[in-house]
Amino acid sequence: MAINNLLRKLDLTTLQLFLAVQEEGTLTRAAEREAIAVSAASKRLVDLEQAIGVALFARKARGMELTPAGHTLLTHARRMLLSVEKIGVELAEHAQGVRGYVRMVANLSAIVEFLPEDLRAFLQLHGQVKLDLEERPSEGVVRGVEDSWADIGICSGDVDTRALHAQLYRRDRLVLVMRADHALAQRGRVAFADTLACDHVGLHVNSSINSRMHLAAREAGRALQVRIQVPGFDAVCRMAQVGMGLGVIPFEVFQAIGRPLGLVAVELADEWAPRELKIIVRDPLSLSPVTQALFDHLRGAEARAAG
Repeated sequence: MAINNLLRKLDLTTLQLFLAVQEEGTLTRAAEREAIAVSAASKRLVDLEQAIGVALFARKARGMELTPAGHTLLTHARRMLLSVEKIGVELAEHAQGVRGYVRMVANLSAIVEFLPEDLRAFLQLHGQVKLDLEERPSEGVVRGVEDSWADIGICSGDVDTRALHAQLYRRDRLVLVMRADHALAQRGRVAFADTLACDHVGLHVNSSINSRMHLAAREAGRALQVRIQVPGFDAVCRMAQVGMGLGVIPFEVFQAIGRPLGLVAVELADEWAPRELKIIVRDPLSLSPVTQALFDHLRGAEARAAG
């Protein structure tokens, strides 16, 4: 494959067309969506396949399906087009006087517990920086940084960060929350296995806390009695408040949400209750200056809190 020839064929219009064919299933619908004549669209795809030296689509009676090579190009095409989108957004921000733009993804724990104060402190020092923060489960945080959707991610310390660079962001600990009249409310400390006869309020299935609760139940040879599954910590606390069951949340979340609702927090005795949150980036040596400043600020947050 001639690299120069491939680069000439990998223009943005052709990549957009390639994605449209994959999403629409036929060349005709893709060409209509991209406002390109069908004959011109067909020539673009043929030229691209010839430059690569392998078929990207299997032409079938019911439409066009990606080949293994097509799936490989799909991943890279999405990243390239996303990068172009980010360029446009960030340049537009500069035109409006913003001197930096950083995309972040973080899990729910980080967003509720620590990021509000840490990001406020950063923006007080860097007032012309624009931050874009999205909440995802920890596995989704890793994928977001891997796929270059985000510059920085915050995830659970027990998630596999693969080839990404990871450093400590913050430490927290999980506690049980319940009504003050619950049978366990007077206990100072309790093992999770001793709660398995009780109903629980569970977080969404992709949550690392939800996964850890189910794993602990399996290790104890018991089933976890989840009476209701909810999307966030505020919902866990509200359900616990009305007696739907026990909740497992970080202590800082209890302080912010659970305590004002009149709930009681009981310390978990299990070794998995103390946790770490990690900050992840693709390559700390290739960060933009403003992303580097935010990375340095966040990775120093635990030391500042301890001090």
